[in-house]
Amino acid sequence: MKLKIKVQGKEYPVEIEELNKNETKVKIGKKEFVFKEEERERKKIAVAKTSIPKRDFRTKEIKAPISGTISEVFINEGEFIKKETKVVSLSAMKMENEIISDFEGKVKKIFIKKEQKVNEGDVLIVLD
Repeated sequence: MKLKIKVQGKEYPVEIEELNKNETKVKIGKKEFVFKEEERERKKIAVAKTSIPKRDFRTKEIKAPISGTISEVFINEGEFIKKETKVVSLSAMKMENEIISDFEGKVKKIFIKKEQKVNEGDVLIVLD
């Protein structure tokens, strides 16, 4: 999953990848971190297994990676988008998080609008 976060006006690219059942890699800018399942529990870190949405790759759903408020929607229904297109800006914990599409395709349905509150895992957009 790729997204961008903004902290005190500075933007950082973030990539989260589940390496296997027990390890997750988090890349923030140029730094990479690998967390093992037991470390997550022991250290109570922010990147927990439950924060990485499980995705059914047969469907092209873009889901909210965290709970927050939609700041901006950058695409429209019927539009064709490419993989890694910025689709939504999500405000959470005083940070702006840019949601990037992992898919390409025609935007079938947009389920959210500006200023709407969403929960982690909510389907925001579906592509054909």
